[in-house]
Amino acid sequence: MYKERKKLKRSTLLFCFILIVIIVSPLFLVVLSVGIDEQKSEPEFLVGVEYAIDNHSVEDCKALVDRVKNFTNLFVVDSTGITFDIYNLNEVCDYVYESGLYFLVFFISLHEEGACIPPGEEEPELVFRYNYYPHIWIADAKEKYGDKFLGAYAMDEPGGNQLDDGSFQLVKKAEDQTEAAEIYLEWLYVHIEYYLYARECEDITVLTSDYGLYWFDYKSGYDTILAEFAWNHSRRLHVALCRGAAKVQNRDWGAMVTWTYNDVPYIVSGNELYDDLVLAYHNGAKYAVIFDHPDTEYSEYGILTEEHFDALENFWSYVNSNPEKHGTEKAEVAYVLPENFGFGFRSSNDNIWGLWSADTDDRAEKIWGDVNQLLDQYGSRLDIVYSDPEFNDDLQRHYKELFFWNEPLN
Repeated sequence: MYKERKKLKRSTLLFCFILIVIIVSPLFLVVLSVGIDEQKSEPEFLVGVEYAIDNHSVEDCKALVDRVKNFTNLFVVDSTGITFDIYNLNEVCDYVYESGLYFLVFFISLHEEGACIPPGEEEPELVFRYNYYPHIWIADAKEKYGDKFLGAYAMDEPGGNQLDDGSFQLVKKAEDQTEAAEIYLEWLYVHIEYYLYARECEDITVLTSDYGLYWFDYKSGYDTILAEFAWNHSRRLHVALCRGAAKVQNRDWGAMVTWTYNDVPYIVSGNELYDDLVLAYHNGAKYAVIFDHPDTEYSEYGILTEEHFDALENFWSYVNSNPEKHGTEKAEVAYVLPENFGFGFRSSNDNIWGLWSADTDDRAEKIWGDVNQLLDQYGSRLDIVYSDPEFNDDLQRHYKELFFWNEPLN
């Protein structure tokens, strides 16, 4: 009798154990799933503003955070007066984090001296810009802020500086376009290598904003390029250039709405801003950022006015009401440029690598005509990419049809 009761008790315990396992297992899977989701909490689409000014104000930066935090999920801290000083930077980033926003921090070269020193010239004494070591701060920030700290906005407009002989022009002279590309890639890598190393250690994004030479920016090591919607540049053409480079090189891309005028009103109207943001969203951008330069008496918040904040809030509502429309405009065809062709693509007579005029290259006129003809025909379904031995095998995989620069269009 005792053995039968003991056997029955064991059976009962076994049954209870199995029952508990059946009940608890789904709960464990839910917890595990939540844990995984939390580790991958970064949204598919990020939209926000960039506080960009040298004559910084920590309080003004906080005020801009307060103004936009209810209808954005991203903030870009781009003020050397803040980012050079660890105390200002910590105060601002704490505030952004407590406001629930994801954020990027702008960093540049560690020393004051800029690009490359021409051969034969004596290298000047270097002066350290920061009162801390950015790679240490990045490691601490990743631990402190978690996924809310996305990474480093490293340098600014390297391609644009090259095309327009800016203060950060990396290639001053070259024998030909191949050499120009080689020098550009080498020196840009030198300037961002510090942050690429931090990326490998801390799993951050290394990003910049630009208005030309996107393909070569990506090749130098950037994870993400924000194509600038600026001046009278064709939005669709620059989307095709930036998105195509990102797609073939397996990177992310985004848009930066920035200067349109040198004077009031500085930036596009609220309605145009809304259209720019929708265009970027439909074309699959991961980031959409609005540049705000507060060093003006134009409005309380710099160059952004109430019509711009209204447009941003309306766009935020659109995004949350239409998640299925993100990336609906997909490129099916691509135009393939010649290797190392560093053309600016802002007009038919734009320069090449900032070193040669368009009329020095017989290919420029045909390529400009081809690109605009294909944009008229395919619109957002067109990407513009490069012939490049490193990526040529990927082109057929990404696009249904390829148009090559040295062949007549159908």
